[in-house]
Amino acid sequence: MLEPTNASSQSWLPTPPRATWPTSEEPTSNPYIKWRKFLWSWHYAIDKGWTDEDYVSLVAEIDKAISAIDGSGFRTTPTGIWMGASDALPNFCLWKDETNNVAGSHKARHLMGVLLHLAVNASDTGQRLAISSCGNAAIGAATVARAVNRPIDVFIPTWASLKIVDQLEGLDATIHVCDRKVGELGDPCMNRFQEAIKKGSLPFSVQGSENILALDGGRTLGWELAEVIASNTIDHLFIQVGGGALLTSCTIGLLEAKEFGILENVPKVCAVQAEGCAPFDKAWKGLPQETTDQEKIDYAISNAETLMSPWEKPESLATGILDDITYDWIGVVTALAYTGGESIVASEKEIAMAYDLVNRQGVNAEPTGSAGVAGVISALKAGYLQRSDRVGVLLTGVLR
Repeated sequence: MLEPTNASSQSWLPTPPRATWPTSEEPTSNPYIKWRKFLWSWHYAIDKGWTDEDYVSLVAEIDKAISAIDGSGFRTTPTGIWMGASDALPNFCLWKDETNNVAGSHKARHLMGVLLHLAVNASDTGQRLAISSCGNAAIGAATVARAVNRPIDVFIPTWASLKIVDQLEGLDATIHVCDRKVGELGDPCMNRFQEAIKKGSLPFSVQGSENILALDGGRTLGWELAEVIASNTIDHLFIQVGGGALLTSCTIGLLEAKEFGILENVPKVCAVQAEGCAPFDKAWKGLPQETTDQEKIDYAISNAETLMSPWEKPESLATGILDDITYDWIGVVTALAYTGGESIVASEKEIAMAYDLVNRQGVNAEPTGSAGVAGVISALKAGYLQRSDRVGVLLTGVLR
Protein backbone atom coordinates (compact mmCIF):
# COMPACT_ATOMS: atom_id res chain seq x y z
CA MET A 1 0.00 0.00 0.00
CA LEU A 2 1.22 3.51 -0.80
CA GLU A 3 2.26 5.63 2.15
CA PRO A 4 1.31 9.31 2.44
CA THR A 5 4.91 10.54 2.27
CA ASN A 6 6.06 8.17 -0.45
CA ALA A 7 7.62 10.27 -3.23
CA SER A 8 8.36 8.92 -6.68
CA SER A 9 11.16 10.00 -8.99
CA GLN A 10 8.86 9.16 -11.86
CA SER A 11 5.87 11.18 -10.57
CA TRP A 12 3.32 8.64 -11.73
CA LEU A 13 0.58 6.87 -9.80
CA PRO A 14 -0.64 3.35 -10.66
CA THR A 15 -4.29 2.34 -10.61
CA PRO A 16 -5.37 0.41 -7.50
CA PRO A 17 -5.68 -3.29 -8.44
CA ARG A 18 -9.33 -3.54 -7.32
CA ALA A 19 -10.51 -0.24 -8.79
CA THR A 20 -14.01 -0.12 -10.29
CA TRP A 21 -15.59 2.67 -12.33
CA PRO A 22 -18.73 4.18 -10.73
CA THR A 23 -22.15 3.21 -12.02
CA SER A 24 -25.05 5.52 -12.79
CA GLU A 25 -26.85 3.96 -9.85
CA GLU A 26 -24.66 6.01 -7.50
CA PRO A 27 -25.36 9.63 -8.52
CA THR A 28 -23.32 12.16 -6.51
CA SER A 29 -21.66 15.45 -7.30
CA ASN A 30 -18.79 14.91 -4.85
CA PRO A 31 -15.85 13.46 -6.85
CA TYR A 32 -14.28 11.80 -3.80
CA ILE A 33 -17.46 9.85 -3.20
CA LYS A 34 -18.31 9.16 -6.84
CA TRP A 35 -14.84 7.84 -7.73
CA ARG A 36 -13.87 6.58 -4.28
CA LYS A 37 -13.22 3.03 -5.49
CA PHE A 38 -10.49 4.44 -7.75
CA LEU A 39 -8.79 6.32 -4.92
CA TRP A 40 -5.89 4.77 -3.05
CA SER A 41 -7.24 6.20 0.21
CA TRP A 42 -10.46 4.17 -0.16
CA HIS A 43 -8.50 0.95 -0.75
CA TYR A 44 -6.27 1.76 2.18
CA ALA A 45 -9.34 2.26 4.39
CA ILE A 46 -10.96 -1.01 3.26
CA ASP A 47 -7.70 -2.88 3.89
CA LYS A 48 -7.72 -1.46 7.43
CA GLY A 49 -11.19 -2.87 8.05
CA TRP A 50 -13.32 0.17 7.26
CA THR A 51 -16.69 -0.23 5.58
CA ASP A 52 -17.62 1.68 2.44
CA GLU A 53 -20.12 3.64 4.56
CA ASP A 54 -17.32 4.63 6.96
CA TYR A 55 -15.32 6.14 4.11
CA VAL A 56 -18.29 7.97 2.59
CA SER A 57 -19.08 9.44 6.01
CA LEU A 58 -15.49 10.63 6.38
CA VAL A 59 -15.56 12.40 3.00
CA ALA A 60 -18.93 13.98 3.75
CA GLU A 61 -17.76 15.21 7.18
CA ILE A 62 -14.60 16.84 5.81
CA ASP A 63 -16.47 18.28 2.85
CA LYS A 64 -19.03 19.86 5.18
CA ALA A 65 -16.24 21.50 7.17
CA ILE A 66 -14.62 22.81 3.97
CA SER A 67 -17.97 24.21 2.84
CA ALA A 68 -18.34 26.06 6.14
CA ILE A 69 -14.98 27.76 5.53
CA ASP A 70 -15.01 28.30 1.77
CA GLY A 71 -18.72 28.58 0.99
CA SER A 72 -18.94 25.30 -0.93
CA GLY A 73 -17.39 21.85 -0.91
CA PHE A 74 -16.06 19.68 -3.71
CA ARG A 75 -18.34 19.24 -6.72
CA THR A 76 -17.97 18.21 -10.35
CA THR A 77 -16.72 21.36 -12.07
CA PRO A 78 -18.50 22.77 -15.14
CA THR A 79 -17.59 22.19 -18.76
CA GLY A 80 -18.78 23.78 -21.97
CA ILE A 81 -17.95 24.36 -25.62
CA TRP A 82 -16.87 27.48 -27.47
CA MET A 83 -17.82 27.34 -31.13
CA GLY A 84 -16.01 29.87 -33.30
CA ALA A 85 -15.14 31.99 -30.26
CA SER A 86 -12.12 33.62 -31.92
CA ASP A 87 -10.06 33.54 -35.10
CA ALA A 88 -7.11 32.80 -32.82
CA LEU A 89 -8.63 29.44 -31.79
CA PRO A 90 -9.85 26.33 -33.59
CA ASN A 91 -13.58 26.34 -34.24
CA PHE A 92 -14.29 23.74 -31.53
CA CYS A 93 -12.93 24.30 -28.04
CA LEU A 94 -14.04 22.26 -25.03
CA TRP A 95 -13.35 23.95 -21.69
CA LYS A 96 -13.41 22.85 -18.07
CA ASP A 97 -13.66 25.63 -15.47
CA GLU A 98 -11.95 25.25 -12.08
CA THR A 99 -12.33 28.88 -11.00
CA ASN A 100 -15.27 28.02 -8.73
CA ASN A 101 -13.61 24.96 -7.25
CA VAL A 102 -12.72 24.93 -3.54
CA ALA A 103 -10.37 27.88 -2.85
CA GLY A 104 -10.76 29.11 -6.44
CA SER A 105 -8.60 26.60 -8.33
CA HIS A 106 -7.83 22.94 -8.95
CA LYS A 107 -5.12 22.85 -6.28
CA ALA A 108 -7.40 21.77 -3.43
CA ARG A 109 -8.32 18.66 -5.45
CA HIS A 110 -4.75 17.39 -5.06
CA LEU A 111 -4.62 18.29 -1.38
CA MET A 112 -7.94 16.66 -0.51
CA GLY A 113 -6.47 13.46 -1.94
CA VAL A 114 -3.56 13.73 0.50
CA LEU A 115 -5.81 14.70 3.40
CA LEU A 116 -8.01 11.63 2.99
CA HIS A 117 -4.95 9.41 3.35
CA LEU A 118 -3.97 11.23 6.53
CA ALA A 119 -7.49 10.90 7.91
CA VAL A 120 -7.71 7.18 7.15
CA ASN A 121 -4.27 6.66 8.62
CA ALA A 122 -5.31 8.61 11.75
CA SER A 123 -1.90 10.26 11.65
CA ASP A 124 -0.75 12.61 14.37
CA THR A 125 -3.01 15.65 13.97
CA GLY A 126 -0.40 17.76 15.70
CA GLN A 127 2.23 17.05 13.04
CA ARG A 128 2.74 20.24 11.06
CA LEU A 129 1.87 20.33 7.37
CA ALA A 130 4.09 22.29 4.99
CA ILE A 131 3.80 23.74 1.50
CA SER A 132 5.89 26.00 -0.72
CA SER A 133 3.54 28.32 -2.63
CA CYS A 134 2.53 31.95 -2.99
CA GLY A 135 -0.86 31.53 -4.64
CA ASN A 136 -3.65 29.07 -5.32
CA ALA A 137 -1.85 26.04 -3.92
CA ALA A 138 -1.18 27.83 -0.63
CA ILE A 139 -4.79 28.96 -0.30
CA GLY A 140 -6.06 25.49 -1.20
CA ALA A 141 -3.74 23.87 1.33
CA ALA A 142 -4.62 26.32 4.10
CA THR A 143 -8.35 25.92 3.41
CA VAL A 144 -8.28 22.14 3.57
CA ALA A 145 -5.96 22.11 6.60
CA ARG A 146 -8.19 24.56 8.46
CA ALA A 147 -11.20 22.29 7.86
CA VAL A 148 -9.57 19.54 9.92
CA ASN A 149 -7.70 21.84 12.32
CA ARG A 150 -4.23 20.84 11.13
CA PRO A 151 -1.36 23.33 11.68
CA ILE A 152 0.27 24.37 8.41
CA ASP A 153 3.42 26.30 7.45
CA VAL A 154 3.36 28.15 4.13
CA PHE A 155 6.66 29.22 2.60
CA ILE A 156 6.19 32.22 0.32
CA PRO A 157 8.50 34.50 -1.72
CA THR A 158 9.18 38.14 -0.86
CA TRP A 159 7.03 39.28 -3.79
CA ALA A 160 3.88 37.38 -2.79
CA SER A 161 0.59 39.25 -3.22
CA LEU A 162 -0.61 41.02 -0.06
CA LYS A 163 -4.12 39.85 -0.91
CA ILE A 164 -2.90 36.23 -0.84
CA VAL A 165 -1.08 36.85 2.44
CA ASP A 166 -4.24 38.28 3.99
CA GLN A 167 -6.22 35.23 2.91
CA LEU A 168 -3.62 32.87 4.35
CA GLU A 169 -3.61 34.72 7.65
CA GLY A 170 -7.40 34.53 7.72
CA LEU A 171 -7.08 30.75 7.38
CA ASP A 172 -4.68 30.59 10.37
CA ALA A 173 -1.71 29.51 8.26
CA THR A 174 1.76 30.23 9.63
CA ILE A 175 3.56 32.24 6.94
CA HIS A 176 7.30 32.18 6.30
CA VAL A 177 8.66 34.81 3.88
CA CYS A 178 11.74 33.37 2.19
CA ASP A 179 14.63 35.62 1.16
CA ARG A 180 17.29 34.21 -1.11
CA LYS A 181 20.49 33.51 0.80
CA VAL A 182 23.83 34.58 -0.67
CA GLY A 183 24.95 31.95 -3.18
CA GLU A 184 21.73 29.95 -2.80
CA LEU A 185 20.66 27.88 -5.80
CA GLY A 186 17.06 26.96 -6.61
CA ASP A 187 13.82 28.37 -5.23
CA PRO A 188 14.40 29.62 -1.65
CA CYS A 189 10.78 28.81 -0.74
CA MET A 190 11.25 25.22 -1.84
CA ASN A 191 14.55 25.06 0.01
CA ARG A 192 12.94 26.23 3.28
CA PHE A 193 10.08 23.79 2.67
CA GLN A 194 12.56 20.94 2.29
CA GLU A 195 14.27 21.98 5.52
CA ALA A 196 10.91 21.83 7.33
CA ILE A 197 10.28 18.33 5.99
CA LYS A 198 13.66 17.19 7.29
CA LYS A 199 12.67 18.51 10.71
CA GLY A 200 9.51 16.41 10.77
CA SER A 201 6.80 18.33 8.92
CA LEU A 202 4.61 16.45 6.45
CA PRO A 203 4.76 17.55 2.78
CA PHE A 204 1.26 18.88 2.09
CA SER A 205 2.24 19.65 -1.45
CA VAL A 206 0.64 19.65 -4.89
CA GLN A 207 3.85 18.18 -6.32
CA GLY A 208 3.85 14.45 -6.80
CA SER A 209 7.63 14.50 -6.49
CA GLU A 210 7.18 15.63 -2.87
CA ASN A 211 4.08 13.61 -2.03
CA ILE A 212 2.94 11.07 -4.61
CA LEU A 213 -0.56 11.08 -3.10
CA ALA A 214 -1.13 14.59 -4.49
CA LEU A 215 -1.77 12.80 -7.79
CA ASP A 216 -4.52 10.68 -6.21
CA GLY A 217 -6.96 13.55 -5.76
CA GLY A 218 -5.85 15.27 -8.95
CA ARG A 219 -6.96 12.30 -11.02
CA THR A 220 -10.60 13.20 -10.27
CA LEU A 221 -10.30 16.00 -12.85
CA GLY A 222 -9.16 13.52 -15.49
CA TRP A 223 -12.11 11.22 -14.77
CA GLU A 224 -14.55 14.11 -14.99
CA LEU A 225 -12.99 15.20 -18.28
CA ALA A 226 -13.20 11.66 -19.61
CA GLU A 227 -16.96 11.51 -19.14
CA VAL A 228 -17.36 14.74 -21.11
CA ILE A 229 -14.86 13.81 -23.83
CA ALA A 230 -16.69 10.51 -24.31
CA SER A 231 -19.52 12.43 -25.99
CA ASN A 232 -17.49 15.47 -27.18
CA THR A 233 -14.38 14.01 -28.79
CA ILE A 234 -11.29 16.22 -28.89
CA ASP A 235 -7.97 15.75 -30.67
CA HIS A 236 -5.73 17.71 -28.30
CA LEU A 237 -5.89 18.75 -24.64
CA PHE A 238 -3.80 21.79 -23.61
CA ILE A 239 -2.79 22.09 -19.94
CA GLN A 240 -0.51 24.77 -18.49
CA VAL A 241 2.52 23.49 -16.61
CA GLY A 242 4.25 24.97 -13.59
CA GLY A 243 5.18 22.08 -11.32
CA GLY A 244 3.51 19.55 -13.62
CA ALA A 245 1.18 17.69 -11.23
CA LEU A 246 -2.03 18.93 -12.87
CA LEU A 247 -1.13 17.67 -16.33
CA THR A 248 0.29 14.43 -14.93
CA SER A 249 -2.72 13.51 -12.79
CA CYS A 250 -5.27 14.52 -15.45
CA THR A 251 -3.50 12.32 -17.99
CA ILE A 252 -3.42 9.39 -15.58
CA GLY A 253 -7.19 9.79 -15.16
CA LEU A 254 -7.77 9.90 -18.92
CA LEU A 255 -5.63 6.82 -19.54
CA GLU A 256 -7.52 4.98 -16.80
CA ALA A 257 -10.80 5.96 -18.46
CA LYS A 258 -9.61 4.37 -21.69
CA GLU A 259 -8.50 1.25 -19.84
CA PHE A 260 -11.98 0.91 -18.32
CA GLY A 261 -13.75 1.47 -21.64
CA ILE A 262 -15.04 4.99 -21.00
CA LEU A 263 -12.90 6.53 -23.76
CA GLU A 264 -12.11 5.01 -27.11
CA ASN A 265 -9.10 7.30 -27.57
CA VAL A 266 -7.19 9.65 -25.28
CA PRO A 267 -6.50 13.11 -26.76
CA LYS A 268 -2.93 14.22 -27.35
CA VAL A 269 -1.97 16.04 -24.16
CA CYS A 270 0.10 19.18 -24.71
CA ALA A 271 2.15 20.94 -22.01
CA VAL A 272 2.00 24.75 -22.09
CA GLN A 273 4.67 26.99 -20.59
CA ALA A 274 5.49 30.70 -20.85
CA GLU A 275 8.46 31.92 -22.85
CA GLY A 276 9.76 33.61 -19.68
CA CYS A 277 9.90 30.31 -17.80
CA ALA A 278 9.98 27.08 -19.78
CA PRO A 279 12.23 24.53 -18.05
CA PHE A 280 10.09 21.60 -19.16
CA ASP A 281 10.22 22.63 -22.81
CA LYS A 282 14.00 22.88 -22.58
CA ALA A 283 14.20 19.37 -21.12
CA TRP A 284 11.68 17.96 -23.62
CA LYS A 285 13.75 19.26 -26.54
CA GLY A 286 16.77 17.46 -25.09
CA LEU A 287 15.10 14.04 -25.33
CA PRO A 288 15.78 11.68 -28.23
CA GLN A 289 12.83 11.85 -30.62
CA GLU A 290 13.22 8.69 -32.71
CA THR A 291 12.70 6.25 -29.85
CA THR A 292 9.87 4.29 -28.25
CA ASP A 293 7.76 5.92 -25.55
CA GLN A 294 9.42 3.92 -22.79
CA GLU A 295 12.92 4.62 -24.10
CA LYS A 296 12.15 8.34 -24.03
CA ILE A 297 10.91 8.10 -20.44
CA ASP A 298 13.90 5.99 -19.38
CA TYR A 299 16.29 8.49 -20.98
CA ALA A 300 14.64 11.34 -19.09
CA ILE A 301 15.02 9.51 -15.77
CA SER A 302 18.63 8.54 -16.45
CA ASN A 303 19.64 12.06 -17.51
CA ALA A 304 17.50 14.08 -15.11
CA GLU A 305 20.34 16.15 -13.67
CA THR A 306 21.46 17.47 -17.05
CA LEU A 307 18.02 17.81 -18.65
CA MET A 308 16.11 19.55 -15.86
CA SER A 309 17.88 22.56 -14.39
CA PRO A 310 16.55 25.74 -12.72
CA TRP A 311 15.35 28.44 -15.09
CA GLU A 312 17.18 31.72 -14.58
CA LYS A 313 14.99 34.75 -13.79
CA PRO A 314 11.48 33.30 -14.31
CA GLU A 315 9.07 36.00 -15.41
CA SER A 316 5.61 36.08 -16.95
CA LEU A 317 2.15 37.57 -16.58
CA ALA A 318 1.16 33.97 -15.72
CA THR A 319 2.86 34.07 -12.31
CA GLY A 320 1.35 30.76 -11.16
CA ILE A 321 3.49 28.74 -13.57
CA LEU A 322 6.81 30.37 -12.75
CA ASP A 323 8.28 27.26 -11.13
CA ASP A 324 11.97 27.45 -11.97
CA ILE A 325 11.96 23.64 -12.09
CA THR A 326 9.13 21.47 -13.38
CA TYR A 327 9.09 19.23 -10.33
CA ASP A 328 6.90 16.50 -11.84
CA TRP A 329 8.55 16.72 -15.23
CA ILE A 330 9.04 12.96 -15.53
CA GLY A 331 5.27 12.61 -15.14
CA VAL A 332 4.76 15.22 -17.85
CA VAL A 333 7.22 13.42 -20.15
CA THR A 334 5.32 10.19 -19.52
CA ALA A 335 1.98 11.85 -20.26
CA LEU A 336 3.16 13.38 -23.54
CA ALA A 337 4.90 10.17 -24.60
CA TYR A 338 1.88 7.96 -23.88
CA THR A 339 -0.59 10.28 -25.64
CA GLY A 340 1.55 11.57 -28.52
CA GLY A 341 1.38 15.14 -27.23
CA GLU A 342 3.81 18.04 -27.53
CA SER A 343 5.44 20.83 -25.55
CA ILE A 344 4.16 24.32 -26.43
CA VAL A 345 5.66 27.66 -25.39
CA ALA A 346 3.38 30.71 -25.40
CA SER A 347 4.60 34.27 -25.79
CA GLU A 348 3.63 37.00 -23.34
CA LYS A 349 1.46 38.53 -26.06
CA GLU A 350 -0.38 35.22 -26.43
CA ILE A 351 -0.80 34.87 -22.65
CA ALA A 352 -2.31 38.37 -22.48
CA MET A 353 -4.54 37.61 -25.48
CA ALA A 354 -5.78 34.37 -23.90
CA TYR A 355 -6.51 36.12 -20.60
CA ASP A 356 -8.61 38.75 -22.39
CA LEU A 357 -10.38 36.14 -24.54
CA VAL A 358 -11.32 33.87 -21.64
CA ASN A 359 -12.67 36.74 -19.56
CA ARG A 360 -14.70 38.02 -22.52
CA GLN A 361 -16.24 34.55 -22.66
CA GLY A 362 -17.48 35.06 -19.09
CA VAL A 363 -14.90 33.06 -17.11
CA ASN A 364 -13.19 35.05 -14.34
CA ALA A 365 -9.78 33.39 -14.75
CA GLU A 366 -6.39 34.89 -13.94
CA PRO A 367 -3.59 34.88 -16.57
CA THR A 368 -2.23 31.62 -15.16
CA GLY A 369 -5.66 30.02 -15.25
CA SER A 370 -6.09 30.90 -18.93
CA ALA A 371 -2.53 30.03 -20.00
CA GLY A 372 -3.66 26.75 -21.58
CA VAL A 373 -5.64 28.83 -24.06
CA ALA A 374 -2.45 30.77 -24.83
CA GLY A 375 -0.91 27.44 -25.76
CA VAL A 376 -3.73 26.79 -28.21
CA ILE A 377 -3.24 30.24 -29.76
CA SER A 378 0.51 29.57 -30.09
CA ALA A 379 0.01 26.08 -31.54
CA LEU A 380 -2.47 27.33 -34.14
CA LYS A 381 -0.18 30.18 -35.15
CA ALA A 382 2.77 27.78 -35.48
CA GLY A 383 0.80 25.33 -37.64
CA TYR A 384 0.75 22.53 -35.07
CA LEU A 385 -3.04 22.93 -35.00
CA GLN A 386 -5.56 23.59 -37.75
CA ARG A 387 -8.86 25.47 -37.36
CA SER A 388 -10.65 22.16 -37.96
CA ASP A 389 -8.98 20.47 -34.96
CA ARG A 390 -11.06 19.89 -31.84
CA VAL A 391 -9.24 21.02 -28.71
CA GLY A 392 -9.78 21.08 -24.97
CA VAL A 393 -8.43 23.45 -22.28
CA LEU A 394 -8.45 23.69 -18.48
CA LEU A 395 -9.30 27.08 -16.96
CA THR A 396 -7.73 26.68 -13.58
CA GLY A 397 -7.52 29.72 -11.31
CA VAL A 398 -9.89 32.53 -10.34
CA LEU A 399 -8.88 36.17 -10.70
CA ARG A 400 -8.67 37.40 -7.10
